[in-house]
Amino acid sequence: MKLVNIHKHLVIVLLLWQGAQVVNAQVWPLEQCMETAIANNKKLELGRNGIQQGKDRKTQVMANRMPKVKLEADYKYFIDLPTQFIPANAFNPMAPEGVYNDAQFGVPHNMNANLQVAMPLYNPQLKSAIKNTDIGVELAELKYQKSKEEILFNISELYYNAQIVKSQMQFVDDNMANSMKLHETLTLLKEHKLALGTDVNKIALQIDQLKSKKKILQGKYDQILNGMKTWMGVSLDENIDVEPRIEYRPLQDYPNHVTTDIRLVETKKRLLEGEIEMLDKSKLPTVVAYGSYGAYGYGYDKSPNQFLEFRPMGLVGVKATYNLFDGNMAKKKKKVKMREIVSNNLQLELLKDQNALQVRNATLKIAVAGESINATKSQIKFAQEIYDQTILQQKEGLASITDVIMADSALRQAQQEYLAAVIDYYKAELELKNVTGNFQN
Repeated sequence: MKLVNIHKHLVIVLLLWQGAQVVNAQVWPLEQCMETAIANNKKLELGRNGIQQGKDRKTQVMANRMPKVKLEADYKYFIDLPTQFIPANAFNPMAPEGVYNDAQFGVPHNMNANLQVAMPLYNPQLKSAIKNTDIGVELAELKYQKSKEEILFNISELYYNAQIVKSQMQFVDDNMANSMKLHETLTLLKEHKLALGTDVNKIALQIDQLKSKKKILQGKYDQILNGMKTWMGVSLDENIDVEPRIEYRPLQDYPNHVTTDIRLVETKKRLLEGEIEMLDKSKLPTVVAYGSYGAYGYGYDKSPNQFLEFRPMGLVGVKATYNLFDGNMAKKKKKVKMREIVSNNLQLELLKDQNALQVRNATLKIAVAGESINATKSQIKFAQEIYDQTILQQKEGLASITDVIMADSALRQAQQEYLAAVIDYYKAELELKNVTGNFQN
């Protein structure tokens, strides 16, 4: 009875010590981690800002279709009036041909104020530019989606890694509890000359090894959590924990969709084609209607003939501009863009080949992980039967407590391998979901 009480006290102490490790740590489900990352991750904030910038560029380009109105005012004071040479016979018909006289025209004070309006009537490049800004917004949204998928994928993978390390720590704690039970039992047996000191020392060494392994696993676990916190955009001082339960769920059906990587390359190709279209349209003329209305003022400030008078002035017109020769600049730019499209097509083919390989490999990983899950299930069942038989034998005096602890350790090892197989299955499913274009869903 005394030995049983000692065992109970040891188990209670161990449980309290484990509880102290996770006090104040809040368990975050994987979905909560993902939602937090979407809201707080700085890279995603940059992506959302990039989308808004693209929309702002579109409104900026579309503003070029609106009329431009400006008011101009000007005042000039001539210290010396402009001088012009005119033929002498303009004032004296008798003057000989080829003789010119200088004359000053105008008044010292000149001023004007006018309202000018310009309206584009035909600008083929403008329409292509608006189309390209739409593609630019789509490209920014795809880049944001790509960043989002990468971040959520990394968080999910880290979360699964944290779960398996947490279960390994629990396995070490259980083994430590069993080893401490065995150590206490062997110590009592040694006091009664029923066990050797080397047996006690072996168990003490095993306990020290388990403690060292626990510290290593705890450090690894903390590093994984810090990585998750960084991806989620929360403080490293945030005290979080992952769900301890790892449950197997059947594989969902993931139909093949176009991945974000491929959509990005296809959209870049459309943008390149739009830029080539703009270069082609640069050869076409542009037509602008314009108008102006205002008044000119003239003044003289010398007595006794001072005056200040204004005269109205208005006009409307149409202006056409056609680029006859630009030094083959548009042609050379188009050649560069065509080269980029060739590279884009090659990149697209490469991505499709890589994606087909990734889908096949992820499918094989899931199949292997599924077989491992079924195998470890059988091992757990077999280990459970051995453990139950050992318990019965120990009650009948046919097995020692060491045999019981070893059977219990074998059962827990089989359970640990099952959890590891489930995690491998989840990681393979995560990869398959990503390479089939279903991660955004």
